[in-house]
Amino acid sequence: MPDLLELKNISCAYGDRVAVAGLSLTLRENTLNCLLGPSGCGKTTVLRAVAGFENLGEGEIILGGETISAPGHLLPPERRGIGIVFQDYALFPHLTAAANVAFGLRDMTKTERRKTAAAMLELVGLETSAWRYPHELSGGEQQRVAVARALAPRPPLLLMDEPFSSLDIDLRERLALDVREILKQRQTTTLFVTHDQAEAFIIGERVAVMNNGRMMQWGAPYTLYHKPANRFVADFIGQGRLVGGAVSGGGAVTTALGVLRGNHSHKWPKDTMVDVLLRPDDVLLGVADGVECRITDRHFLGAQFMYTLRAPGDEELLSLMPSHFDMNIGQQVKAGVDAKHLVMFRR
Repeated sequence: MPDLLELKNISCAYGDRVAVAGLSLTLRENTLNCLLGPSGCGKTTVLRAVAGFENLGEGEIILGGETISAPGHLLPPERRGIGIVFQDYALFPHLTAAANVAFGLRDMTKTERRKTAAAMLELVGLETSAWRYPHELSGGEQQRVAVARALAPRPPLLLMDEPFSSLDIDLRERLALDVREILKQRQTTTLFVTHDQAEAFIIGERVAVMNNGRMMQWGAPYTLYHKPANRFVADFIGQGRLVGGAVSGGGAVTTALGVLRGNHSHKWPKDTMVDVLLRPDDVLLGVADGVECRITDRHFLGAQFMYTLRAPGDEELLSLMPSHFDMNIGQQVKAGVDAKHLVMFRR
């Protein structure tokens, strides 16, 4: 697939405050992509720069082979042909769902606009709500209308700025799955901004993790989780704890939990001091030859318990176990590590 959007070393600032610094990114056609990071990391600024709402201090933005932003050059937003879905829906309260969807279809006849609006509402599952007004729709339904409106002109690129953040968790996940299916069906290249990694992993085929205006890592969700490029990504993606250790022979690592073995690409010399990332699914409880740990906390998650453990060497671990493995705070338990891939950082 060819490239659709290219961000070349872009930087944006608000006065003396740098919001985005030296960020480069390429989106392939017909792919779903996410910018993920904590509040204030610059991800929305990147989206606004692509939309044409922010000037670049440095770098270049290229869409479909045309430079649309560069220092001193800004193609107006209305000439970029980009679809945008905002956090607050931005529906017209005095227009019906169908009229909201049809609003931007100015180059069509009235009949064509009506047919297109009906088809888009059917696509998002709201064909029976065409004549309802925004205040008569739930939050999830309003967001579906906003998606339908953004997709109706068939934009080459769709930008979504935390569109589900005002919805409850269950609805957010269901709507994210539905919207992902809609976008794949329409083959719409998408750049989605969120601070919620669950949303990013549902929507994104590739995810860029940002912090302090810079991109920390860009890759598939599986890669970000199992092969984080640095400590920030390891801490921000998923849950886990870092355990101290030293590199021993044969690629193994000696820790307070014993000798850990697993695949890794590091070539550090023996006795190099490291921190090993252990995810909750790496730590198993009730292991006969495990090390003695004490349960310091637990959280019931329905099908599972998340246990917090105090291990030898005063190391803290997390363990995710089926809920029928029911132990209480203060109990002693033997824990073992089953990590197929060792994620390590040099101290």
